[in-house]
Amino acid sequence: MLLVALRPWGAAMVLLASTELAIAQAPEPLQAVATHASALSEADFLAEMPIVLSVSRLPQRLDETPGAVTILDRDMIRLSGARDVADLLRLVPGFQTSTSFESGAPFASYHGGFDYYSNRIQVLIDGRSVYSPYFIGSVGSGLQTVALADIERIEVLRGSNSASYGARALLGVINIVTRHTLDTLGLQATLGAGENGIRDGQARIGWGQLDASYRLTVDRRGDNGLTGSNGHNQVNRVNLRADLRSGAGDEMGLRAGGLTIEFGKGIAGMIDNALRDAAFRSGYAQLDWRRVLNADEDLAFAYSHSQETYDDSFMYLGPVRNSAKRLVMGQALFDASGRSSSDAVSVQHTVRLNSNLRVVWGGEFRHEGVASQGLYNTDSTFVTEFSRLFGNAEWRATRDLIVNAGLMLEHSSVSGDGVSPRLMLNWHMADAQTLRVGVSKAVRPPSTFESFSDVRFSSTEGVPQLISILAGGKARPEGLLVRELGYLGTFPKLGLDLDVRLFHEKFDGFLRQKNDTRPADYVNDEDLAIQGLEYQLKWRPWQGAQLIFNQAFTAISSIDEGATWAAPKRASSLMFFQKLPGGLDLSLMHQDSGTVTPQGGGIDSKQAIARTDLRLGLPFRLGPNRGELALVVQNMGSPYTDYRKTFFFERRAFVTLQLEN
Repeated sequence: MLLVALRPWGAAMVLLASTELAIAQAPEPLQAVATHASALSEADFLAEMPIVLSVSRLPQRLDETPGAVTILDRDMIRLSGARDVADLLRLVPGFQTSTSFESGAPFASYHGGFDYYSNRIQVLIDGRSVYSPYFIGSVGSGLQTVALADIERIEVLRGSNSASYGARALLGVINIVTRHTLDTLGLQATLGAGENGIRDGQARIGWGQLDASYRLTVDRRGDNGLTGSNGHNQVNRVNLRADLRSGAGDEMGLRAGGLTIEFGKGIAGMIDNALRDAAFRSGYAQLDWRRVLNADEDLAFAYSHSQETYDDSFMYLGPVRNSAKRLVMGQALFDASGRSSSDAVSVQHTVRLNSNLRVVWGGEFRHEGVASQGLYNTDSTFVTEFSRLFGNAEWRATRDLIVNAGLMLEHSSVSGDGVSPRLMLNWHMADAQTLRVGVSKAVRPPSTFESFSDVRFSSTEGVPQLISILAGGKARPEGLLVRELGYLGTFPKLGLDLDVRLFHEKFDGFLRQKNDTRPADYVNDEDLAIQGLEYQLKWRPWQGAQLIFNQAFTAISSIDEGATWAAPKRASSLMFFQKLPGGLDLSLMHQDSGTVTPQGGGIDSKQAIARTDLRLGLPFRLGPNRGELALVVQNMGSPYTDYRKTFFFERRAFVTLQLEN
């Protein structure tokens, strides 16, 4: 075991063992070895049809996966001008994002921002789940884990994937694959500065050779936040990765890192949400191990550890009850500070049984602990343990028909058993034309907060002043039934690719916080339905140019008016990339969303959103070093509401300079 000191975060961690949850997570240069187990060659990964690594836990061609997938590759990430993953995801059909730090970090949701957090999608980074046990399963802090410069690609499955990854993958999976260390040897540095106090910096060093290579990345992201917010936000990260290969064919990957988010939150003049500073800190460690047993079989083992701490408190100035239980003017303390940790171990076996059948199966055990006096009215640690058995099979029934079947059996120590099956048929009805049809079921048990929260403002005399949220303990798991029809077509002569998804998603016992009475509680109050159509069109009209156009049409049927506007009825995004003379890169991106309720706002704050970004990048050489100077202007139009009706995203222009050898 390797001891890694993370002094900027005041923590020392023992680097524990964790392998990526699937063969799908294999580091890029090692995939040629890993994919022998699935009878795929390096040529498959270099083919025009992309290989998707995470949907079924089997590496598959994009047109053979059991679901609709959007791939954001390294070039698109760079050309977008985005400063973090959350902002990048607004370009994915059906996604909504927020750049606010009011809920701890910018976050993204799919098919509806129903609350202050996004806890119905799963985020994986190199196979490790990074949703926050402390923040009700939020993906916000997890999306901030690694620097954009270290990301090879992001695979976004639009639709339920609990059959492969369990409860938190209820509405989709964001799979972030970082670059292999052999691809990042040498030195690299980036600086960014501009309007709204933008001050970004990143430095990376990579060293080693084929059998042992390493990378250390340190970076910082800072700005003044949204206009109208208490914004002064700073994200600090350090990430270490090592890739090792033994002569016997074993592959091992070591990863460790730390994250600190320091931010302002609160609303001026609100006595129960005062202006203050808050901080979120997390650390992780993992070790990846894989052995190829033979040409058709491999085995993987995984173990990982993560921890979180949160500091957030303020004094409430207003009516309090004294020892005689009479209302007097006084003070009450609100303190949401606390900590959480998670450990996960998994084993996975991948095998090709014959030329037409591949199977992956295995199990996972996950232990989560959450403690906060302010949120639960006790110093005790709430523990939830998940035991999972999963299996996915890809059967080539005929030359043109592929059957994907998956099943997840999951047991929660708090909520009991859950079963999440999936069946998907992919029919190659013509060359480069695929029709996809399927059905899946999923279950999400309540989080620790949804089950046990007891949020109180306490007076200086120690007498409870106000119980803000009190979970009655009656919340049950919410279920989801998804039916979908998809089409994926490629037209090489026209330079066109088209991906269409028609969906109907029906919640059984949708779980939400009810605020019409005090204290608030979490209840399963309706069978909510989401249905609609989304598509993505890619066109290469001429050499050096690419146009990507997305649209999503979403209708939410709910007894709650706010929920019906949790996703826009119509949303569009347009991305245009052009290589200009002299190597200059031009990027133009436009997002046009219909009326929607911001994820932190109420029904009275709904509005339409329009945003246009521009990026110009000029590559250059400085002796043996490569570099790029880029100008980015975000939101060239009018300010738009983000998170709250009083928070606005205004124009931000900044310059970045990157050098590497």
